Amino acid sequence: MNLLRNPVLTIVVALAFAASPASAQEEMDEADIIESRPADDIDSLLAELADPDLRTWEATEARIIELWSRSGSATADLLLERGMNALEAEDYLTAVEHLTALTDHAPDFAEGWHARATAFYLQEEFGLAVRDLQRALVLNPRHFGALTGLGIVLEELGDYELALRALELAEDLNPHRATVTDGIARLKARIGESTL
Repeated sequence: MNLLRNPVLTIVVALAFAASPASAQEEMDEADIIESRPADDIDSLLAELADPDLRTWEATEARIIELWSRSGSATADLLLERGMNALEAEDYLTAVEHLTALTDHAPDFAEGWHARATAFYLQEEFGLAVRDLQRALVLNPRHFGALTGLGIVLEELGDYELALRALELAEDLNPHRATVTDGIARLKARIGESTL
């Protein structure tokens, strides 16, 4: 089965996610709202995030990502932390090493595959990035970051229609990121131009 042809799985790395700063008071209020919820209430958090009028979307998004980043294993969490630190330091080879150890140790942990896809993308290893994003989406089909990443990589590869579908699915889950909205508009214009 070609996973890219499954509409649920065509959901890409949130490389362009850069939250706009909120005031310190807003951040405290948002954190209090989110922290008061049960830790395992991911369904209600995702439903809340899908509301395009949500004012506290940044805190809701951060809480979802935090929950998705918990593997339940101290070893896996340490490998993810080391991989992310290497990514931030732009040491992509080391990041891939740590994140490969993570995917070997915890193959059912979607965030490990998503993080390694980011490292592959930054090394311009687009095929490897797509493969890891597919795996992340098999494990967590509602991973809006993986869908966003998939859209970005597919656009790089010239598959504009699938890239558009991935970004549209990401926007359904999280309609608050301008990079996703802008990507959808850009791809629609590009597809429209190619059909003229």
